[in-house]
Formats: sequence, structure tokens, C-alpha cells
Amino acid sequence: MIEIVRPALEHLPSYKAALERGWSPDNVRLLEATREQLEAIEKDPIEFLAGLDDPEAKGSPITLPDGTKVARLPGFRRWIWDGEAAGSIGFRWQKGTSALPSHVLGHIGYAVVPWKRNRGYATEALRLMLDEARAVGLDHVEITAKPGNPASHKVITANGGRLIGRFFEDAAYGGAESLKFRIDL
Repeated sequence: MIEIVRPALEHLPSYKAALERGWSPDNVRLLEATREQLEAIEKDPIEFLAGLDDPEAKGSPITLPDGTKVARLPGFRRWIWDGEAAGSIGFRWQKGTSALPSHVLGHIGYAVVPWKRNRGYATEALRLMLDEARAVGLDHVEITAKPGNPASHKVITANGGRLIGRFFEDAAYGGAESLKFRIDL
């Protein structure tokens, strides 16, 4: 059985071990994000954990992959857990609307550790996170995936997602083609 848990000290050793095995919770910045997280855990584990939960958007601005700084959106990260770290799922939104700024690729992003993929973990984690989206008042969420990522397409459609179009990502992300899915809540 999997669950999504609030990042906590009790879970941190397992999460850190997954990072040390080369997994990245960030599908865009990959190993750069892994390195940054390992450094942050080493520097101050309590501060690292606190930074993963920011529903009031009080944290510092976000740096996009091209170096542009943008205001932080409300959001939080949960860890996919089956007795040990199995991945990460994040949720971000704008208060009062289901719309997102153009530089935000979607409301929800997830990454499962490679050694636990193809077991339905991402599908279940997304299902659980949709309850959080309903709780903040969204009427839908948008999730993006690369055209060549059928595993992610399957996760999204298994949760009621429908393809609403192809688009080119914001230049800050390199302008690559991507697919946008919507899940009505």
C-alpha cells in the first residue's frame, strides 16, 4: 500500500538514500536538483523539510531553468511512501483561480524512483493529490507530460485526465513540445 506523506525527519533518511542512488524528484532539473537537495539536507534538515511545505507562498522566489526569477506560488510537496521513499509529488496553485502563469508547467508534478516504477505508485499518488486540489477549491488541474512519455500519459488518463492540447513550453524551460492534460475535479 502506498500513501503520500508530509516530509518529516522520520522519513528523511530513506528519502536521502534515494537521492544518493541518483534519483531526482525534479523531472526538469534532474541531477542538479538532486545535488541541491542533498546539500540542503546536509546543511539544515529542518529547514529543508520546512521549505517543502509552503501553502502561503512565503518562500523565496523560484529560479527557472534559464535563471529567471519568478514569484513563488502556494504549494507543497509530499513523498510517495510504501514503508520507504518511493518518489515525490508536488502541488502548486494560484489562490482564487485554477489558471496558472505561463512559466508554470502544471499544477501537479511527480517522480517515482526507478526501482519502484510500473507498480501503480504514480497513479495512486496522483489520485490522492487530487483530493488536495479539491480542498483548495480548484475546479480542475492541468498536468503536462512530454509526447514521448506514455507512462505519464497513462497515469494522468487513469485519473480522469484528458489531453487538451500540444504546446511549446515557456522559453525558460527550453521551448520543447509538450502535452497538456486536464483533470476536472
